Amino acid sequence: MNWDFMGQKNEVNPVEGIKKFPSFPVVLAAVGGEDKNVITLGLMHVFSFRPTIIGVGISPSRYSHELFHCSPDFTVNVPTKDLVEEAIFCGVSSGRNTDKFLESGLSIQEGVEVTSPIILECPVNFECRKTDVVDIGDHTWFFGEVVHAWVDADYDRERLLMYWGGDFRTVGDIIRRR
Repeated sequence: MNWDFMGQKNEVNPVEGIKKFPSFPVVLAAVGGEDKNVITLGLMHVFSFRPTIIGVGISPSRYSHELFHCSPDFTVNVPTKDLVEEAIFCGVSSGRNTDKFLESGLSIQEGVEVTSPIILECPVNFECRKTDVVDIGDHTWFFGEVVHAWVDADYDRERLLMYWGGDFRTVGDIIRRR
């Protein structure tokens, strides 16, 4: 088949194409137990509303991967733009030999329904009980049922941190409401 877009489109590899999706949320996922750790992730998705199931994708090469496998629960914490440096640090540093909570200055508190910590500086926190683990391609998806959720009283979605094409951003303008 002849695809002639008259120079209007460039052919790219699939990974480059995926990076063109509109903003991915940035989350700080944390696990508890003796080896508490936090990792910054751009792979997160809501898979169901009833029951409320969210999943995070983690590469098997990451130290957090083994911790998530061993933990019965995890938390998903949504940072604001004020936490961009902490998010970068928690994404590029390994927790194998570093206490990322201590080094980043992030404050934690054990969840109500889970042993994994929530990050107090994040305005939105989800406590998740792990329900399933699925290897898909080069990532493992850890699915969890949200058993408790927290939202700051002064929550402002325009301050939330997003990641798109290698850049950290905030949410853009609303152009139309349903």
